[in-house]
Amino acid sequence: MSNGVLPSYLSMAKPNSPANRAPWYKNTAPTYAGIFLWFVFWSQMASGGTKVAGGVLSHGLAVAFFGLILAALLCHFLFYLVPGLLGLKTGLPLYVVGSSTYGTQGGFLMPGFVMGILQFGWLGVNAYFASLALAPLFGGSPAAQKIVAVLWAALAAFVGLKGIQYVAKVATFLPLIPLVILVIMVGKTLGGIGDFDPQKLVAAGTAAGEVSTLSVFGVIALCITYIVGFFATAGAAGVDFGMNNKDEKDVRMGGLFGIALATVVAGGASILVAAGAFGILGKYALNTADAGFMGSVMGSEGAGKTMALLLAVAAFPPACFSSFIAANSFKTTLPKVNPFVSVGIGTAVSVLLAVTGWAGDAGRVFTVIGASFGPICGAMMVDYLLSGQKWAGPRAGWNLAGWISWVVGFIVGMAPLVKIANIPAAPLVAFLVGAALYYILAKAGLEPPAVQMAAGSTK
Repeated sequence: MSNGVLPSYLSMAKPNSPANRAPWYKNTAPTYAGIFLWFVFWSQMASGGTKVAGGVLSHGLAVAFFGLILAALLCHFLFYLVPGLLGLKTGLPLYVVGSSTYGTQGGFLMPGFVMGILQFGWLGVNAYFASLALAPLFGGSPAAQKIVAVLWAALAAFVGLKGIQYVAKVATFLPLIPLVILVIMVGKTLGGIGDFDPQKLVAAGTAAGEVSTLSVFGVIALCITYIVGFFATAGAAGVDFGMNNKDEKDVRMGGLFGIALATVVAGGASILVAAGAFGILGKYALNTADAGFMGSVMGSEGAGKTMALLLAVAAFPPACFSSFIAANSFKTTLPKVNPFVSVGIGTAVSVLLAVTGWAGDAGRVFTVIGASFGPICGAMMVDYLLSGQKWAGPRAGWNLAGWISWVVGFIVGMAPLVKIANIPAAPLVAFLVGAALYYILAKAGLEPPAVQMAAGSTK
């Protein structure tokens, strides 16, 4: 197949110049860290996003931290590292690199166009929760909340369109706000750690109407489900970060600090705060970013509300991150369409999700996105390894090995949500299913041949 019949998103693709690349601490690490410092992530870390009595603390701090650290390492090594290396070696974005795993025709939809669409779901979630906290500054009415949500989404989309260097600049300082708040709350609750009793926590949760406790394995699986489900999309987007890195060291360091360490710091601080607060106050509460919870910890209702407002302001970098990924998707898969038009339409959808309140069910949004990208990351990893740790190039048409592995992996990831089966650590299992199926199907000959791209379109 000649380059002339390649889809435009491939024929027009150009690698990012080495001159445009920067060290890991200027782009990858601060932007990823900003994602994990987003209060919507760590506020529910102690509960694991569920109504299970005791959450991840039901068997004590040691088990909770083991699950947290394991999940953080899985995010770095399984979900991020290979996409990051592919971005580095090709200089091309995810939506071009994905054409190897899903084909020149199939890659337009997966992971390219679908990734962009799903990011507007993230933007809607961000705008919804930020507007809840910011609306009191403007009277607190439902109308004020909706106006704030509209302005929030529009400004984040504009910064995301400008590129990762602008997202990184925004992400450099604002994440310090939740970090400082976490440090303050850890300081306030550290004295209660010694009095924390997981059995009493579980009993209090049961009395509050939550279901019975988990096993030790169940706690670890819950940590993996929550963290990996939250991160899977951003892991695949590691391609876009890698194409802005200078070398393999930058890719690895950016992931270790921006993903693994940031996960442990943000999630771990939230777990400590929840345990310490229970030890001091004896009240069953696991949402550590709730204004009422923070007010109880600080001993002042006003302080809790102020901290909630600050956390909303600090949520702006994650909103920009989502917009940046979406903008990259549409710029690449729809290169002839003005990105202000395509991203503008997507932002309008985000606004609709936020102002109607549909984006408020964050748990289901996270589950769907995590199930979608677990098998993508698994298939991409195997494709990379089978190709000799390099990008194979776009494969003609539809790569059935990639598509079949994704469909089965997605069903596995969604099974607990739609109550088909209770699969522990479903996003990780979806990754493993996607990886295993891709290997089997590729060896069975379902991978189409690679297509020659134009000179200069790969690094």
